[in-house]
This record gives sequence, C-alpha cells and structure tokens, in this order.
Amino acid sequence: MSGYKPVYPNEDVYEAAMAADKFTDPASPGFRGSASSQGKPRASFRSSVALIPTPGVHSERPPKYEPWLLKLWVVITGSMLMMGIAIALEIALQISQDRGGISVPQKNVFSFASTQFLTSFFPTLLMIPLVYLIQTCDWNVRWWQPYVLLSTGNRRAEETLLLDYVALNRFTILFNAYKFKHTLIMFSTFAALGAFVLQPLAGSLFSVRQLPSTHDSTADSIRVIGLSPDAWDLNAFASSAGFAEAAVFNGLPDAPFIHGGWATAEFVFPVGSYLNGSVGVNTTAIQTNVNCANPLNTTLNTSVATNFSISGTSVDGCPGGPAFFDPDNAAQQYGVVSVPNCGSNAPSNSSFQPVMFWYYHVKADGTHEGRTVFCTPRLQLFDVMAYADLSSGALTGVQTLDNYPKPNNVTGAPLDGNTYNGLFFAPSTDTNVQARATSIKSGIPNAIFRGAAQNSSGLQAVFDDPTGFMNLTSNVYTQYLALAAKSIYFLPTDNQVFSRVTQLVPRLWIEPLTTHFLAAILILESLTILYIHISHHRARRLVYLTHAPGSIGTVLSQTAHSGFGELLLPYDDAARMKRKLRGLRFRLDQRTGAIVVDDQVVQYAPGQEPRPHDETMMKLVGQRRASGAGVGASGSGSGEDVKGDGAHVEYRPVLPAGDLQATPLQYDGAQRPYKDA
Repeated sequence: MSGYKPVYPNEDVYEAAMAADKFTDPASPGFRGSASSQGKPRASFRSSVALIPTPGVHSERPPKYEPWLLKLWVVITGSMLMMGIAIALEIALQISQDRGGISVPQKNVFSFASTQFLTSFFPTLLMIPLVYLIQTCDWNVRWWQPYVLLSTGNRRAEETLLLDYVALNRFTILFNAYKFKHTLIMFSTFAALGAFVLQPLAGSLFSVRQLPSTHDSTADSIRVIGLSPDAWDLNAFASSAGFAEAAVFNGLPDAPFIHGGWATAEFVFPVGSYLNGSVGVNTTAIQTNVNCANPLNTTLNTSVATNFSISGTSVDGCPGGPAFFDPDNAAQQYGVVSVPNCGSNAPSNSSFQPVMFWYYHVKADGTHEGRTVFCTPRLQLFDVMAYADLSSGALTGVQTLDNYPKPNNVTGAPLDGNTYNGLFFAPSTDTNVQARATSIKSGIPNAIFRGAAQNSSGLQAVFDDPTGFMNLTSNVYTQYLALAAKSIYFLPTDNQVFSRVTQLVPRLWIEPLTTHFLAAILILESLTILYIHISHHRARRLVYLTHAPGSIGTVLSQTAHSGFGELLLPYDDAARMKRKLRGLRFRLDQRTGAIVVDDQVVQYAPGQEPRPHDETMMKLVGQRRASGAGVGASGSGSGEDVKGDGAHVEYRPVLPAGDLQATPLQYDGAQRPYKDA
C-alpha cells in the first residue's frame, strides 16, 4: 500500500548494519561461522531440513525428473542425425558434381511457388528441428547448471543461487562461464551460437541452374555424297553466287549445313522444344579449300590508253592473264580469268583450272593501280560430327572423324578428284545456261570488290594492304563454292545416322562451398553436443529433482526448510544479496534434494571445535557431518547460542557486551512483520 513501511524487531539493528555494510564475510565460510568473534553482527537463521521425511520410506519415492530432450538417447539420436546429414550432403555434392547437377522437372510442378522459394524454404525447414534441439539442449544445460554445481557441494552463492544463466545474453554467459570455469556452459553456448548459421547456410545450399544435358539418339540423313546430274544447268552455281553476293552486301551468316568451307549432308533436326539446344550428327561432309594466294608479281600495262592489261605470276610459277579492259569504261574494274597450263597435270577443261582474280582502280592522285589473286580450288570428303543449333538450324562446328571411305563419282569417275572452279563452264547452246554462266563470272568478282569498297578505312586501304584482296577473295570464294558443293556433290537418300542432342535443362545444383561449410558445422555441432551431454548426464546423476527447476514454487520447495532465506529481504538487490550470502557454501541435500548451506566445509578457529553434546544435538535434528567437522559449541566459549524446540534449530551469534543484538524475525499469523511486545 502507499506509504507502507515494514517494521521489524530491532529494525535499528538492521538499518545500522546495512548502513555500515556489516553484512560481509564471517570468519568461517560455514553457515554457522562465528561472526561475533569478528565484531560483525549477522542475522541468525534456522534450518529444519532434518525434519523433512525421507522420500521412499513412508511413501513411494517420487520419480526423478528428467527433461525429455536431455535424455541421452534423444541427444545421441539428434547428434547422429546431424552427422548423417553432413555425410549425406558431401555424398550428394559429389553426385551433383559428377553428373552436372541432379535432374529436376523442366517445368515447375508448383505453379504457385517460384523455384527460388522451393530451393531455399525446404532446406531451411529441415534445419528447424536440429536448431531447436541444439537451442533447447543449451537452454536446459544453463537451466540445470546451478543444481549440477550444488550437487557437488562447497559452492558459492554467486555461481549458483545468484547466477541465472537462462536470463543472460550469450556474451554475458560466455564471460561468466569463463570467469567461473564452467566449461560445459561455454561449449554449449558456442554450440548454440553455431546453430544460428545452420538455416542461412541451408537456404543457400541449393540452386537450379540451366546446365547442358546430352542424350544419344538417331537422326534422318537425307543426303549422301554423289555428283548431281543437274549440275550442268548451273542453277546451283547461280543461286550460290547470288547468296555470296547478298552475304557480302548484307552481312549474312552461312546458309544451313554450311560452316566456313564445310558442306555437310543434310539431315532432319529433332522435333521438340529445346532450350539452347544443339545436335551433333555423325554424317558426311565436303571441305572446300580455295587455296588463294598473292602472286609473285602483278603487271599493269597502261601503254595503250584504251586497252589496259593486267597479268601476274602465281607462287607456282603459273602465268595468269593478261586480262584486257578499257579504263575509260570505269575508274574501278575487276574480273577473273582461268589459268591454263599450270603444272604437268593441269586439266584442259577450264571448269577445273585455277583462276586469277584481278582488281583495278584509279588512285586519288590519278595514277593507276592493280592487284591480282590466284586461287586453286580443291575439295576433300570426310566422315564428320556436324554440330548444329536447333533453334536456328545453323552449323556451329564440324569435327573430322575419318576420310570418306565409300566409292563415289566425285573423287572417282567422271570427276576423278577434279574440282569445279565455279567460274568457267563448258559452252552451252542454252541461252539461259549461258546467261547464268556470265552472271556468275561477273558476280563473284563484283562481290569481292564491293566488300573491299565497304571497308571502314576505304577502298584504298585494301589496295595498300598486301593481304587485303587475298583475304576478301578467299572468304567470298570459299563461301560460294561451299554452298554450291552442298547442291552439286550430294544426292537424295534416306537413312538413320547417330546423333547426340545437347540442350540446357534445369539441374538442381549443390553449392560446393556452402556444402563443405554446412557439413563441417554439423559435424562440429554433433561432436560438441555429444561431449556436452554425455558429460552433463554424468554430472546430473547426483541431482535429485522431482519437478522442473525454475518456477517460484520449485525454489520455495527447495529452500523453505533451509533457513538461510531468513538472511534475505524481499527488496534486496543483487549486490546486497551477494554481500549477505558471501562466505556461505551451498549444496544439494542428497536425502531430500533441498538446497542447504554446506556444513561439511565449516572451519573453526582454535578453541571452537565442537563438543560431544553439540554432535548429539546435530544428530538429533538430522545434520550429519564428516569427521573433523561440527557445529559451533554453545556457551561462552563458542560465541553462539543454539536453541531448538524439536522442530527447528536456531543459530544466533552471541555478541560482546555493548554490541548490537541481532534478534530473530518473528511474524504474526498474517505473515506480516511486527515489533516485539
């Protein structure tokens, strides 16, 4: 109530003692040490623990309380589970790396949840029981710590009664555990702190990546090597020349089944929805090499004003030209001529002879300039693995396996290994065929010259570059002949060939660093928990509790008969309680489980050893001590007054004359303090 102030008997004694800080260590650490010999008054207290009935004598002994999560089989099972998860993670990581991830459905079966959510939520959920086990075990270890210490006896109040590990934060726990050398508390706290990282690590353990996946299959090949009977009409050459020109002007990529100088047999692409898919097919291919090279020399003859000529000599010593042109027709001119009589086995048919491309222009200063390039086309037949992109159909690569072994009419009769140069053809009476031949002969040099004119540095830069026209000629001429080869050197067929489809598929990927880190922590947690709880299980053997520690009722049941609570007041703060209990040693009574002051560690000053009748008194009230220990002797020699009514024993220091007297507290029926009458 407002303004209420409790009144105690001899309250001036308490207030004077408090003001003078008289509640300090007595000479003896025992609960009956002679404070009067030091001139330090101390309130007396009474212990009636000896009168508590022994459990199991007159009634059934209550079972010993043991938290379910502290049972050894539960802790060992949880520890082995953590160890098993760590090992399983390392095995799964190895499988993931060996197989390029773990297969998952290409489409998310849970339309309401994203893949990221699924791969992070469930692993995190899996860690909850383990984290709960670690944290709960740590909480129980801290909860039981005072009782474990009290069970060994001779314990100070500041490390048992006044130290509540449950209410402290982790850093304060570590500080106090280090201070009092509570090793199990330190290990348990570190284990609990380590458990905080288990869920974040588990959440980052898995990811779904789009990784290449390959499976073997078959493909339908619809072309086989063979000379087309329609090659004479020049349609294939004309269309190929047109594509080459368009490619130069518009920057087009290679046509389907063409890759650089390679022309592969056509095949049917697999049907289906493939993400960044590609296919490799074991098929046949023709490789065209145009073998273009700069000449040994180029001669531009301008002696006749209206009839210039240009000629050159190839690296093989074969003369090319002369090619005649009228400079008045255009300042930029170009063309191509065949190179007959080049070598001892030179073909007589101009369709198979080497060719010389020539290019002419008038420089800015009005002088004339010409360039020539010699090319000798050749082709080879191979068995290959042709790789194509499934989305665009374009070849992405060609891998040579072996020479093409089968007889055919390309390397055999009638061509006998000769290669069409694609620029000169046998004369034809068909005007359409002849027109195609003319357009081809002019179109390819035109495409090359246009490519030079489109150079970012200008046409003159290409003329000045020693390899400028050679590179352009080689690229355009190769693209043209390779595209023509796909039409004139292959015949229709239908047969099955080996194929290998590769596509990006979702794969469950296990992160290596996270896995190693998580597995290491789980193993460390497992071993730490085993050590902590096997040690703690042994330490709890001497603790007899029939109920969970911690509640107010539990504290009252364990201390109500011990007496030392009379030293404390309800409004004492932590520092004052520490001062009042300083010097006392506490233990758990093995018979009843009560918290009592440890009279086994009482020390006596010379001349204050216990006398026989004191031993008898203590045995009467149930206080047993080891040999060499005892209660203080009553009478003037002991400095203590011992009184008992059969139900309680009261210990009160007898102070010297003139000192303050500490009178026991008395209470009325309403348990309210009042003054002595």
